[in-house]
Amino acid sequence: MIEINKVSKWYGSFQVLTDCTTHVNKGEVVVVCGPSGSGKSTLIKCVNGLEPFQEGGIRVNGTAVEDPKTNLPKLRSHVGMVFQHFELFPHMSITDNLTIAQVKVLGRGKDEAREKGLAFLDRVGLKAHAHKFPGQLSGGQQQRVAIARALAMDPICMLFDEPTSALDPEMINEVLDVMVELAQEGMTMMCVTHEMGFARKVAHRVIFMDRGAIVEDADKDAFFGQPRSERAQAFLSRILQH
Repeated sequence: MIEINKVSKWYGSFQVLTDCTTHVNKGEVVVVCGPSGSGKSTLIKCVNGLEPFQEGGIRVNGTAVEDPKTNLPKLRSHVGMVFQHFELFPHMSITDNLTIAQVKVLGRGKDEAREKGLAFLDRVGLKAHAHKFPGQLSGGQQQRVAIARALAMDPICMLFDEPTSALDPEMINEVLDVMVELAQEGMTMMCVTHEMGFARKVAHRVIFMDRGAIVEDADKDAFFGQPRSERAQAFLSRILQH
């Protein structure tokens, strides 16, 4: 579903990604982890063309992201993206947040878009809040709305960029529960996260990044059992001891 082949990226003279190669199969859940500044978020934003890259190639369901002829807005309409800070429209009701992209991007009728949006809002347990505005919801609730909004676009895969890092600790599980459910239903997912409990529960593979490079790309049991690199071992020993 997602092929990343020798991708490198620079900001001016600073190299943020170095020769990154990996893949995500249909129905697979891949967790990307590593220290802050290791290039995780940059890599996942390259997947749907939110960040341009200078070398290498990325294909999503056979479409080359770097090809100038590729219609990136159309590609993004099939790739669900959930950000760290929700990115909901604050001046619109939850219902309107769920329907606007369906109408503007997919060309759905308003009634159909509303029905679909409310069905996914119900699925994340928030149908009673449809009339509210984002500012009236907690951070965890807003993030669940953001997931419902992405799902309403019928995505072929989902990208999560640290979806719980801006949340209070008690709100994290309500978002992770929705993500676990999605994973168990077979949604193709690529998740940048520090939530190692989530990774242990649902990931098929774990990618560990450091200084812009993929240091490890291993199945979950191998990664948590005995990471090959000293850098990953040090990272895990710090993050798992608390």
